[in-house]
Amino acid sequence: MAVTNGNAAVVYRQSGGVGVIVINNPPVNALAKQVRLAIADLLAHAGKDSTVRALVLCGSGRNFCGGADIREFNTPDRQVRPMTRHLMNLVESCSKPVVAAIHGPTLGGGLELALGCHYRITHPDATLGLPEVLRGVIPGAGGTQRLPRLVGFRTAAEMITLGTSVDAATALEIGLVDRIAGEGDICEAAVSYAAKLVEQGAGVRRISEMEIDLDPVAGETVVAEIRAGLEKSARGMQAPFRCLESVASTLTMSFEDGWAREAEISEEAVASIESRSLVHAFFAERQVSKIPDIPADIARRNIDKVAILGAGTMGGGIAMSFANAGLPVTIIENSRENLDRGLARIEANYDATRKRGRLSDDDMAARMACIYDSTDMDAVAEADLVIEAVFEEMDVKQSVFRELDRLAKPGAILATNTSTLDVDEIAAATGRPEDVLGLHFFSPANVMTLLEIVRAEKTSKDIIATVLDLSRKIGKTGVVVGVCDGFVGNRMLAPYFRQADFLVEEGALPQDVDRAIEAFGFRMGPFRVSDLAGLDISWAIEQRRAETRPADERFSPLLGRICERGRYGQKTGAGWYTYEGRSAVPDPEIEALVRARSEEMGIERRDITDEEIVQRCVYSLINEGAKILEEGLAIRASDVDVVWLHGYGFPRWRGGPMFYADTVGLEEVVATLDRFHADWGDKWEPAGLLRELADAGSSFKEWDAR
Repeated sequence: MAVTNGNAAVVYRQSGGVGVIVINNPPVNALAKQVRLAIADLLAHAGKDSTVRALVLCGSGRNFCGGADIREFNTPDRQVRPMTRHLMNLVESCSKPVVAAIHGPTLGGGLELALGCHYRITHPDATLGLPEVLRGVIPGAGGTQRLPRLVGFRTAAEMITLGTSVDAATALEIGLVDRIAGEGDICEAAVSYAAKLVEQGAGVRRISEMEIDLDPVAGETVVAEIRAGLEKSARGMQAPFRCLESVASTLTMSFEDGWAREAEISEEAVASIESRSLVHAFFAERQVSKIPDIPADIARRNIDKVAILGAGTMGGGIAMSFANAGLPVTIIENSRENLDRGLARIEANYDATRKRGRLSDDDMAARMACIYDSTDMDAVAEADLVIEAVFEEMDVKQSVFRELDRLAKPGAILATNTSTLDVDEIAAATGRPEDVLGLHFFSPANVMTLLEIVRAEKTSKDIIATVLDLSRKIGKTGVVVGVCDGFVGNRMLAPYFRQADFLVEEGALPQDVDRAIEAFGFRMGPFRVSDLAGLDISWAIEQRRAETRPADERFSPLLGRICERGRYGQKTGAGWYTYEGRSAVPDPEIEALVRARSEEMGIERRDITDEEIVQRCVYSLINEGAKILEEGLAIRASDVDVVWLHGYGFPRWRGGPMFYADTVGLEEVVATLDRFHADWGDKWEPAGLLRELADAGSSFKEWDAR
């Protein structure tokens, strides 16, 4: 290899008449400053070298190029010329054919770099897309201008506004790439392809010079269709509409003018709170697995076999999560009837997915083959991990764990799926509390991505590390939390729901509260969520908690009064709403109950603004989250955000409750809480940590970085 550039991040060699530029910047070959500068130098060198008749641009390691270096965001290095968007034009302006050799994940700026090349050849393993919208920004390096010219306006607009990716076969079908190579070295395949192009006299082929496939009138019709879809799917967000605007400019503008407009829109997006929030979420999800007192290289336990106690909805969903990852799992029930009912539910769930075309017959069969069943508790003996998913009563769970202590093999991890009970008490029922922890899956467990990993007082460090790795394997985002009633998510949920109840007693109706919360960005408001989860479940938990909680921490009696009418939510066709299919319809019977409750309390009902609804519900989350951080029950404020993003539908584009508080300003949050405290009493007293940070002009983000 003849290296003509000494920069280790980019190397160069020549193979016959083809110059090969190799990006060598692990782990993802990001376009850091030194990479951009080196590529620019090598393009200039090859342009002057008469022995070079074509160029190949490829990446070493696992992919072609990962796009812009996220570590350079908000640093001077990001502005060093050529900036990423200028580099793509520099590649395209080369007078000799440039072939992109694509392999692995080629997303964002990586694909934009490939679009700057004149030809594209891909390995079968490649994934291609422009997912910038998922970070609150737009493809700002020419992607919104080049992709529509290459693959067609509608296809490009849908890919960019939704952030979807395609595999190699689809990329070839839509014209995104020119050919798919074999399974061998993609760089060598690209060199052969480039040499053939030279032989054929193919010359350069610049996407910027291609015509768009729609006239402005037809294009505007497509824009209107896509915009209408986004108004439903991207409610409250700005980035998808910014993407659409930039793509739409290709209908009426030249490439140069559209490229300039793309830059303007990109700058607006990068500066937005939405982008900051989505970038925060991105990093928070990567930070959450880092546990300060657990070494990264600590030995893990092997998890080859799993046992689940309980074949109910939760137990079956947990079993599916492991089967989906190819791990053998045994479901244990105390009767054949219960076991068969649970297995039938699992098969029906898989079959529904298969009928929607999201699971092949073979995949369904393979997953079902991973699931074993037994009515004998002794079946836990070979399991490396046992998860209890039985009735939510302490006596029942302690009895189960005494049996597990007797039957499970030494070193087996014993986990409870409790959502509210004291894991330390459960662990104390065994002679090996160091092997016990909570694994709080969220329903439906085969769909929801959050897994609260509850670290009890004596839980071994290696178990936490093992389960964090396992959570990724089964497609979950594991968050380590401490022991308290409700852990992190459900503990915060209680005051959130309590405020929703109070708002209804004071003058709002359930549909008013849900409308305001959904406009804020939640997928569902608190009353629709309650109906979906089942009011009977909430009622049972509230009845248990009422024995130990003071009156001002209990839910409104409206919950019980609704359940006493047999209205348990969506599953019975009526709860806070009545249901036409899955559509929630406001019910006069509920309004009458609500008004009667207000009269009973001597409350004169009043008009309540959407702003007050949002502040009282969301600020109650923030305040409780701050208390959790004070008590050391979550490691970072960003961990609390991850819990709410993955488990409770908090709008991702707001970053999570704690980051949202930062964007509002903690001084403003505390001032509002103080006002609520003056009006409604002690439960609105700002948490000590929250007031401390506000007084210091600080933020939860800064607290995390301490």
